[in-house]
Amino acid sequence: MALLEIRDLTLRFGGLCAINGLSLEIEEHSIRSLIGPNGAGKTCVFNCLTGFYKPSSGDMLFQGASLINKKPHFVTYRGMARTFQNLRLFKQLSVLENVMSGMHCRTNSGFFSSVLRTKGQQAEEKHIREVAEECLDFVGILDKKHHMAKNLPYGDQRRVEWARALATQPKLLMLDEPAAGLNREEKARLIELIARVRDERKITIFLIEHDMSLVMKVSEKIFVIDYGTKIAEGTVREVQDNPLVVEAYLGKEEQEDAV
Repeated sequence: MALLEIRDLTLRFGGLCAINGLSLEIEEHSIRSLIGPNGAGKTCVFNCLTGFYKPSSGDMLFQGASLINKKPHFVTYRGMARTFQNLRLFKQLSVLENVMSGMHCRTNSGFFSSVLRTKGQQAEEKHIREVAEECLDFVGILDKKHHMAKNLPYGDQRRVEWARALATQPKLLMLDEPAAGLNREEKARLIELIARVRDERKITIFLIEHDMSLVMKVSEKIFVIDYGTKIAEGTVREVQDNPLVVEAYLGKEEQEDAV
């Protein structure tokens, strides 16, 4: 059974069909990429999966259970973590506090135990801090844990977001344009990090990315959508050689001119 299964997913905004009957499966411990031209509907797929958008029809199954009508916090609790194309850090908090916030879905202490600082609450807070520090160490910025998030270079802010996602203790990590704004060296580290997350933490990776070089280096299987419709899926070579994919990216007229 697939870890994540999308069945005939459709999303409409009035007369606009952003996702059109999309079906795909993500196997456990795999690295899968979703690509397509600008406006193809990629982020809409992520928004449906994580509860930000309500699909018009179809179903989404995570570990066999439907995600339809589930709120974002429930999706996170179930084991799906996500990063965003545009950074969404708490800029006025420290790096460590940002990552600790990712553990919120795993906490049990309530309002009164937090106010009274019970032994259980203190033990839980200690555990949260330890997990956050371990995640920061994993992405390579533990030494900056006391820095304000807003004061970090852009590449390090990205790593704070990845650490926070890991702190939710996910089974599936969804990365929306993780290479956006990164330089060549940072992209190389990202490729290494994606492999380590899957190999060392046994976390399944599902990513959206426009950097085709990165996609080709990390992906075991690629899904391609255009105008919300899946036009291809397969290995790197299969997708590269698919004429529908070439047409979606280059356009039919450009292909004919090249010939």
